Formats: sequence, structure tokens, C-alpha cells
Amino acid sequence: MSTRTWDRAAALPVPTGGIASPEVVALREELPSVEELFTFMRDAELRFRTLRMRIEEHVFGTRGEEIVTSEVLLEHPGRAKILSAAGADDDAAKVNYDVWISDGETVRQYTASRKVGTTRPVRPRPRGLDADFPGSSRVYTPVTALQMESLPDLFIHPAGYCQNVLATGDCRIVGSTTVAGREGIVLECDHPRTIEVTADRPDFAIRIAVDRADGVILRLEESIAGRVTRDALTTSYLPDAPLPPSAFSFTFPSDTTRLY
Repeated sequence: MSTRTWDRAAALPVPTGGIASPEVVALREELPSVEELFTFMRDAELRFRTLRMRIEEHVFGTRGEEIVTSEVLLEHPGRAKILSAAGADDDAAKVNYDVWISDGETVRQYTASRKVGTTRPVRPRPRGLDADFPGSSRVYTPVTALQMESLPDLFIHPAGYCQNVLATGDCRIVGSTTVAGREGIVLECDHPRTIEVTADRPDFAIRIAVDRADGVILRLEESIAGRVTRDALTTSYLPDAPLPPSAFSFTFPSDTTRLY
């Protein structure tokens, strides 16, 4: 079915005081419509106060299989840490990893492979895109911002992805599945809009599994001509998990080159 009319990614604004409540508290027992699922997904981060999550991404290309693992720690409002490591073994991950940490005001980032670190203010979000603009021109404002254009951001803040990617293709709910011990709703999307030239073809398809309880994406599978090119799978998902006092602490190594 076509879902081009769904443009409600920013329809539930974050209040100036406190955290908003989700528009849809819980899904019905039966499978939802595509539009109902998108609205439920938009408010995913409003259903927990803390989160521990692990995502394993497999990309299949001309260089063979590449694996990136992302560990996420989140505490509303504003505190987040993402540790991303490339490689299938622990030795590779020890030298090829990135750390991204934010307290809601300052972002620190460290790239181990180049021993480079940065400290900068949080990037200001667009202002003035209020109710006077059409829904497709408005921007979702997260309670806790995550690293932009990262898998954790896509999985935990799926509103923009639903509106700007999935809703541009032909979507359908096809059933249920289980991911990381969680029940998920499976959605398939044929030929959505994409900015990558290699995927801009009629046989490009996306398949996602959405957590039935919280609305986050648990699995993202992309394929071309029936062949899987990307498979990102949540291997651990723990909402409202206790976090240690040191969860968001980080000290740059002494040999770090500080860019700014």
C-alpha cells in the first residue's frame, strides 16, 4: 500500500518542561496498519527512561562482509554514549573503534584508529519549523539526541526514517517475529526513495522488525534484487535498565590529538 500521506514525524512536540507522553500508549493485539505503526514508532523513545542496546550490522559489498557493532547507553533527558567497533574479532575492535558521548550540551568524540578527539557544543537544531509548515517540512525533536546518521539514532528515533524513506515506497505489514527475545512486527517496503546511487533502482527493498512494546527498530534488512546487502540486528535490548554511575564517563587517552 502507499503511505505517502504519512507526514507526522514531528506531530508530537517535546514539551518545554518534562517529557511528553506517547500518542499511542500500546498497540492492539492484532497487527496494526502501516500508518498506525509509523505513529507508534515515532514516540519510541518516550516509552523508557534509560536504555542499554547492542546492534550488530553486517554489510555485504565488493570487499566482502563488513561488521560493525554499536553499544548504546541512554538516559533521558540528554545523556547518551555510543561505542562503535569495526571487525569480527576482539583484537580488531580494540584498535578500530569510535566513542561518542553527549550530556545534552557538549559532545565528545574519539576515533581510536587515528587517535583523534573532539569536544564541541551540541549542534543546534532547526528552529521555526512549527505548525505553520506542512508536516513533511517539520523536524522531529528528540528528548535525547544521538549521533546523527548512525544506526542507534535510526533505531531509537525512527520518525524521520518512517516519513522520509519508508513512506516513499510501497509498505505492508507481513507478520510477527522475535528479535533479541522481543516480539517484533515485520514491515516490508518496496522501492523507497534513497540518496545512495547504488540503491536507486526498482528492485531495492527494505524489511524491518519493530518492537511491539516500545516501537524502536530491532532489525533492518536491505536487499537488491532479492540479495541482502545490509543486515543490522539488535542482539540486546534492555529498556529502563539500571546504569552505573560511570556509564557516561570518558577520558581521552594521553596521546590523543585534539582537533577542537
